[in-house]
Amino acid sequence: MTHSATFWFHCTFWFQCTAAVLSRPHLWFTAVRQFFRAVPTRWWARPPYFPVPDRSYLRFRLETAYGADGRPRAAELVRYLEWCRVGG
Repeated sequence: MTHSATFWFHCTFWFQCTAAVLSRPHLWFTAVRQFFRAVPTRWWARPPYFPVPDRSYLRFRLETAYGADGRPRAAELVRYLEWCRVGG
């Protein structure tokens, strides 16, 4: 996958994930909680000064789950959030 194709895949993937979560109000709190669990501590002390998960951590988690060329789906994020919501 080229750099440009990878970029657009990630944009499309995150848009689909956002839409999938926004369409399920019962998952909103769980999604926010899980997002902040993935954010590094003291995120305000180092660039990019936004509460975003570490890129290398996300890359590791996605590659571990889906392989080097694997492509996650938004439905899998929803299933994960449902699992977290019930106490997984």
